[in-house]
Amino acid sequence: MDGATGGTRRGLFLESYGHFIDGAWVGGDSGKTIAVSNPATGAHLSNIQAGNAVDVDRAVQAAHRAFKTWSRTHPRARQQVLQEMARRLRARLADFAMMETVDNGKPISDATMFDIPATAEVYDYFASLPLQIHGETTDFPDSMLLVHREPLGVCAAIVPWNIPLYCTALKVAPALAAGNTVVVKPAESTGLSILEFFKECADILPPGVVNIVTGYGPEAGEPLVRHPLVRKVSFTGSKPTARKIMQYASQNIIPQTMELGGKSANIVCADADLDAAAEGVVMSTVFNKGEVCISGSRTFVHESVMDRFLEKLSAQIGHVRQGDPQDPRTQLGPQASKVQFDKVAGYLELGCAEGAHVLAGGAKASIVGFEQGLFIQPTIFSNVRNDMRIAREEIFGPVTCILGWRDEDEVLALANDTDYGLGGGVWTRDLTRAHRFAREMQTGTVWINRYYNFVPGQPLGGFKQSGFGRENTFETLLHYTQSKAVIVNLTEGPIGLYQG
Repeated sequence: MDGATGGTRRGLFLESYGHFIDGAWVGGDSGKTIAVSNPATGAHLSNIQAGNAVDVDRAVQAAHRAFKTWSRTHPRARQQVLQEMARRLRARLADFAMMETVDNGKPISDATMFDIPATAEVYDYFASLPLQIHGETTDFPDSMLLVHREPLGVCAAIVPWNIPLYCTALKVAPALAAGNTVVVKPAESTGLSILEFFKECADILPPGVVNIVTGYGPEAGEPLVRHPLVRKVSFTGSKPTARKIMQYASQNIIPQTMELGGKSANIVCADADLDAAAEGVVMSTVFNKGEVCISGSRTFVHESVMDRFLEKLSAQIGHVRQGDPQDPRTQLGPQASKVQFDKVAGYLELGCAEGAHVLAGGAKASIVGFEQGLFIQPTIFSNVRNDMRIAREEIFGPVTCILGWRDEDEVLALANDTDYGLGGGVWTRDLTRAHRFAREMQTGTVWINRYYNFVPGQPLGGFKQSGFGRENTFETLLHYTQSKAVIVNLTEGPIGLYQG
């Protein structure tokens, strides 16, 4: 038995997990649990609590009590906690990477090379900032203006299922750095690594500073956002869910950070390094099984190099190794859930029905030894028009659409002709064109001659219906703090307005 949680350990995970509230692991109010399974094999992994409004209230109340002390800690103390969280992630990199792989289905190479190192980097980055949070002063002849920057209070962090630990860090790290306390609501299908990580860090986090309530959105997520003591919500996920959360948040008029979907344009110019561009498109297609909101899922290729580019793309996509996600050689694993598998499969059928040509893939993948796995072949649709649904709707799987273009005005208009604006890429040897395209593209991130190159301090967020607010940068701290003006009168005696 594990005394911290009351569960029996079986390999990476416990048989069951409680909510993490006020520094302790506790059972849920309803007594109901949710079974979590491995998407590669269908095997049962663990059970988590099916939380409800009672559990949420306990967690928020704990965070509210802890805020009074945590918000007044020395910035260096908060810095040290965040640094230690990063250190513990790195110390058990192999364990946490395997947790993400087993729970989510992502290849172990993705988890080892990106998820865990990048997550640790987020905690390290925000560990460098608590001492940089400060106010300002302005002097006047008769007074002084002091502007303080203060934490908000209890923050709700609603985390998606595709990159659990990393997306949690993008919310928890800045909240803690600024002096807030947090209640995390993980996705019910892939929250085990989050529970294990905060179990690892329980001894360095004062009780109530970070709390975790598991459960479904309507039963746990909605009461969390509606709770009158919650002062901010940060959400990463889909547009339909975001609309609901914004409605819930409007009840108490609290600020939100929304990082939503994308249908990003990856533009290949006539002078591009076609081998590098093809590699970038393949990476954008298969990394994390295509379950990445910022993926370049619309690739615009100049017509003069279309045939050569497709030849290179076909060759490279054909070399993608798909199979056991625990095998370090695997580059494409299963979709994270049956719901997502069915969604992607539906878009494969839709693409054919719309008249697109299947250049590669286009069907369920059969992997020997993993017959129950949720595998989709890496798929490239060519002859795609920008008005097709597969070019306008977020598929969130290993699927990319190829579209042709002739002149710059045309491709920029097509690239921007979308409800989304999260990411984008430009492949060209012309530096002037690269900068010109980057300025014209209506999107939060543009990569030039490489896709998926994340660096510390890089603002992550979208234009249009891809959301608002930015994560992973100093600007994020402005979303987790508020300013207070204090005006000090330097003159003595009454002004004399009402004297005779």
